[in-house]
Amino acid sequence: MASFDVNGLSAGYGEKNVIDGLSFSLESGRVCGILGANGSGKTTLIKSIAGIVRHDGECVLDGVKLERLGVRKLSRQIGYIPQRSGIGIDISVLDVVLMGFNPHLGLLEHPTEDMKNRALCALSAVGLGNAVQKNYMHMSEGQKQLCILARTLVTDGRLLLLDEPESALDFHFRYKMLNIIRNWVMKDDRFALVALHDPMLALNYCDELLLLKSGRKAGVLCPGRDSFEKMEEYLSQIYGSVSLASCVGRSGRRHIIMLNEGEDEK
Repeated sequence: MASFDVNGLSAGYGEKNVIDGLSFSLESGRVCGILGANGSGKTTLIKSIAGIVRHDGECVLDGVKLERLGVRKLSRQIGYIPQRSGIGIDISVLDVVLMGFNPHLGLLEHPTEDMKNRALCALSAVGLGNAVQKNYMHMSEGQKQLCILARTLVTDGRLLLLDEPESALDFHFRYKMLNIIRNWVMKDDRFALVALHDPMLALNYCDELLLLKSGRKAGVLCPGRDSFEKMEEYLSQIYGSVSLASCVGRSGRRHIIMLNEGEDEK
């Protein structure tokens, strides 16, 4: 089975490390959520793997060290979705998605009809099928995030990196996005590493959870397998005293609920 391995990763800004000696592995076809308090290193970890932040250690995807790849080859292997897209010009939603094919096109080469059809299918999958020709700059932050997700999914990358993608999404689209990502990773044995702000979203839609505390690994959890007692113990290191409970929705699906058990602030 294919794997993604991070070995002894340390990274930061200036002379200060934000993450220090971090190691973990991820099997293909699985979504790994990253949980941690503000400043724990979630964004730095994602940016380091994406090659944006300089780091020590190595990231190995299917036996290939990502640090040895040039920018163009790296972008063919990795899809990265930041908290904000950085796009600041008037451009159609369709053209934003077509940017995802840039690493596969030569100089002055235009997207093919097949690429355009794949872009349209990706926009439909994220719920933006009726916004193809809309100005990206006129979209809500949540719609922009879905557009960037569509741009990432049209490529044939193996690893998807997302930095708190749910932060700009409403209740419905938060869960829709995670479902889309789960379907994506199960196709062709891909990988997804998602830094999340919402622990209940992570508990219910991620196969594994990597817990960070002060830039170090505080533990790894498997919500579908680990006991509530174990998960409460590890999650309490990050969020303070918590308890977990389960409920069953109308569809029959079990959901995990996390409750704060700390003393109320006075």
